Amino acid sequence: MVRKRERENPCYVCGHYHKFEDGEVCGVCGHRLQDAGEKGPLDTPSAFATEILPSFLYLGSYDNASRAELLKAQGITRILNTVPTCQNLYKNSFTYKTIKEDQTLPFDDCSEFIEQSRTENARVLVHCMSGQNRSPAVVIAYLMRYKKWRLAESYQWVKNRRPSINLSSAVGEQLQLYEANVFGPTISHTPMVPSESGLGFNFGFPATTPGTTAVFSTSSSPSSSSSFLSFSQGNGSADQSSFVFRAARQEVGAGNVNSMDSAMDSS
Repeated sequence: MVRKRERENPCYVCGHYHKFEDGEVCGVCGHRLQDAGEKGPLDTPSAFATEILPSFLYLGSYDNASRAELLKAQGITRILNTVPTCQNLYKNSFTYKTIKEDQTLPFDDCSEFIEQSRTENARVLVHCMSGQNRSPAVVIAYLMRYKKWRLAESYQWVKNRRPSINLSSAVGEQLQLYEANVFGPTISHTPMVPSESGLGFNFGFPATTPGTTAVFSTSSSPSSSSSFLSFSQGNGSADQSSFVFRAARQEVGAGNVNSMDSAMDSS
């Protein structure tokens, strides 16, 4: 005899049956409904991929990429895997592209795959292990190439939507070189702006864009509690010629990744 369901109504977020009002974790997708008093999405990473461009471009982690039901619920049909050692789990359900390079990210190749998805009205997820380093760098590169947004604009756009991104210096330097490649060799890199109040971005984005500002600092030893994009000019030494691109909005736990994430996402 079939046992009667313990609940009559499924969770209104993930659609599965679990005691979501009590904060119970869904046994199918891992979703948990947070109380209003809880601090925010960074405490418990969302089971859903982050929407970067409406109904088109999504950013996430390997955990997000492993949840086929939620990917389908978001309408995602293509997946760009930026970590060579990450397995593609659902080859019969999604169209995959996997980066083969472990050190240098092929920004042009990745951007073309993303743009092809857009022209074919397909939704695409870009992921790495933690969703904090390699995959956001690829998304930022795409925005520079096809949206023609400078590095600072592109970084801030992604940071506003996924505050946990934490680019390594190696990836940051690759993005800086790519910016010069996209906009021409004579153009300067993302500049330092010596302003105590920071530089507020307003590049004609929709009015709903979060009011986060970007702060440029000449400090060579930024606080470990903030997510930052650190570039080194000249000989690459950590002196007064280096600068830090830091999001002004601080989130607890934004830079925390486990040891596997750090190893997989370090390049």
